[in-house]
Amino acid sequence: MKTGGRLQAAIEVLDDVEKRRRPLADALKDWGLAHRFAGSGDRTAIGSLAFDALRRKASNAWIMGEGSARAAVLATYALTWSQGIAGLEAALADPHAPKPLTKRERERLAADPEAVLAEAPDAVRADVPEWLAPSLASLWGERMVEEGKALADRATVDLRVNTLKGDRATAIAALADLGATASPLSPVGLRLPDLAPTAKPPHVPSEAAYQEGRIEIQDEGSQIAALVAGPRPGERVLDLCAGGGGKSLAMAATMGNRGAIFAYDTDKRRFGDFRDRAARAGASIVELRPPVAGGDALIDLEGSIDCVFVDAPCTGTGTWRRRPDAKWRLRPNALDARMKDQDHVLDEAARFAGSRARIVYVTCSVLREENEDRVAAFLARHDGWRLADPLARLAPEVGAALAGFVGARDGVGPCLRLTPAAAGTDGFFAAVLEREDMA
Repeated sequence: MKTGGRLQAAIEVLDDVEKRRRPLADALKDWGLAHRFAGSGDRTAIGSLAFDALRRKASNAWIMGEGSARAAVLATYALTWSQGIAGLEAALADPHAPKPLTKRERERLAADPEAVLAEAPDAVRADVPEWLAPSLASLWGERMVEEGKALADRATVDLRVNTLKGDRATAIAALADLGATASPLSPVGLRLPDLAPTAKPPHVPSEAAYQEGRIEIQDEGSQIAALVAGPRPGERVLDLCAGGGGKSLAMAATMGNRGAIFAYDTDKRRFGDFRDRAARAGASIVELRPPVAGGDALIDLEGSIDCVFVDAPCTGTGTWRRRPDAKWRLRPNALDARMKDQDHVLDEAARFAGSRARIVYVTCSVLREENEDRVAAFLARHDGWRLADPLARLAPEVGAALAGFVGARDGVGPCLRLTPAAAGTDGFFAAVLEREDMA
């Protein structure tokens, strides 16, 4: 396919997403199945166009004066991808391309986008849903636009070194062809170089280091959340919302494979290939606990856990760089539902905590409603608990690197908050709750 055909395909995919209100990945998959002549390079380019168009859906619409899929794709190619009007018109000359630019479209694309956006509301400049703007403004104040823009950027490709099978220097050497370097915050993190918009990303699972279990794909923020749990060798850990198990595997490495990690999720389908990944990583202390129909799969763990790790179900606002389509599908009722889920799972966590236990509450959300507010609500419901320093169990040099991301808000603190603008990671929140008699 030539570029013009890719532009047209991206428009069709975005029209499908808007019409059927479904994930972009599903729409791309269906498009590929219906157009089997498209090669892997074509599918990558089409997906990149569609994802980048949704990352800046609001600002693209403001610049173009309309919110159509066509306008979004044209703006993405000409402006975000820096191809300009000349490059765009060359692509549109292809017979399979969208219709040529109208006079109005050409005028819109020729204007200085920064000057045009200077007149836009903050929600548009930040590329966030309008209904969430007041919440984000109360959280970030004058930094809302900066934070929103960072959440609309492409995400980095981060890897975690599995210290059960090697060290970071060895992993960097093994991934020299990919240009891997040490990530700035996590002591076991690697980061791959940013790519041009049209470049095909490396297929990490094909690397020997991945297949041998020496590395895992994991955002640096997610790595830090697992490190904050501070599991020690010999402890008993319950990963109460384990999902795919990435943080369980990270904690197993931190514990040196000594102790026990019980990985549970209410939906066993979320485990995916967890068992295969654990075997590949050599994480022998991780025990999957799938739900039991009509029963309690965790009843034997009540009151016996040293660390209850709660990677709570949330809106995922911190992952908008990776899932920009979810940003525009999010609705207030979904936020309300997640808050109820978070209160429930925190209450459940207290059931398993031993007399000297801690609860580590984590979300990949940037919203105060899902983070500090939920911690405050838990403390109001449960006597005998308090907030602890989230960096207390980290190595001194790691804690020093993260100290700038810890603070209190509205009387709730200290908590750890990471964002793409501040930390270069996905958006993550972490709070450590401990028994008051653990001083």
